[in-house]
Amino acid sequence: MVAGRGARMARLADAIDAFVDVVGQLSAVAVGALVVVMSANVLLRYGFSIGSVWSQELEWHLMSPIALIGAAYALRHGEHVRVDVLYAGFSERNKALVDVLAGVSGIAVSVLVILLAWKYVGVSFAQNEASSNPGGIPYRWALKAFIPLGFALLLAQFSAETLRALARLRAA
Repeated sequence: MVAGRGARMARLADAIDAFVDVVGQLSAVAVGALVVVMSANVLLRYGFSIGSVWSQELEWHLMSPIALIGAAYALRHGEHVRVDVLYAGFSERNKALVDVLAGVSGIAVSVLVILLAWKYVGVSFAQNEASSNPGGIPYRWALKAFIPLGFALLLAQFSAETLRALARLRAA
């Protein structure tokens, strides 16, 4: 029974990882697009004295998914911040315990941000919020929607990490 539950938890964690990897690749596409947009903005501004509010705002619209989607991708691949100098000296059981506590904390913070951001995005959507700058990008709510979406993805990845840590804790 316990082994079956552990296998199901591992499969669920692996499925979450696969999903985060696919969505994380979208973040990589946004990085490429941001490089092109910023390069074009710099070339046009300094080379030809031409500027566009819309293209400058597009930079922010691209940075949002990079940061918010990229956070879960970074967690998935172990590129997040951790005090490895301390963690490396811990026993396997203590490492698993720290990972469970970190995962549960991450889940709690993610849920809190999702709950708080949901209303924020809803108000923006209801008002059809747009850029206050002439020539700016409409649909500001779409940019804000990356907050709960990114934290939902982070919540999923923290859940996968916690499931793995619990399995390691049981095995230790």
